[in-house]
Amino acid sequence: MTKFIEKEAATRDEAIQLALEELGMERDEVSVEVLEEGKKGFFGIGAVQARIRVSYEESTPAGEAKAFVDGLLQRMGINGEAFPTEGEDGQIILDIRGEDMGAVIGRRGDTLDAIQYLTSLTINRGKEEHIRIAIDTEGYRAKREESLQRLARKMAGKVLKYRKNMTLEPMNPYERRIIHATLQDYKGVTTYSTGTEPNRRVVVAMERGARPQRSGYRRAPRRRNREE
Repeated sequence: MTKFIEKEAATRDEAIQLALEELGMERDEVSVEVLEEGKKGFFGIGAVQARIRVSYEESTPAGEAKAFVDGLLQRMGINGEAFPTEGEDGQIILDIRGEDMGAVIGRRGDTLDAIQYLTSLTINRGKEEHIRIAIDTEGYRAKREESLQRLARKMAGKVLKYRKNMTLEPMNPYERRIIHATLQDYKGVTTYSTGTEPNRRVVVAMERGARPQRSGYRRAPRRRNREE
């Protein structure tokens, strides 16, 4: 949102300096419109104060997040731009658009996760209330979630068929929660996490007393799977 303040002083430069000091901003962060040039007059007679209007963009968490991500993409040599929207409970959602978004996603979303982590650290520095940041590109998050849900059900079927635990590849906390949630009501199996970051994994295990079955997915009493 664009805002402005007006200042008067003996000279234009003095008026600009007063405005910058009040705003706590630098000259290249604002736009200056001269409303009236100052005049010294003759021995003070007929003197006219200089009057200026300083316009500036009000800083918001969404704006800060966009500026940070756009700058980061530029330093990475990626032609892209972040478009912010506001989600539930004040969450900031940034959708990165541009060419070659594969470089933004990285292997299994590692680069995208790193960008999200760095952005969250930057935006929340010095703030009392934590602001949640979510960064996506080309719908990757939704596609990854669907892929993980399919993987979870597939592994649960194997556990019931072969009656042995299945340990999945290392995943970040967000992805592990998807596995746990997907199998929360899958009868005959349970899940828990093992190992330390960044190599922490989900184990899909036989539930005690479970029997092999073909279709696996049946509604069962809700229980808490372990993500420790």
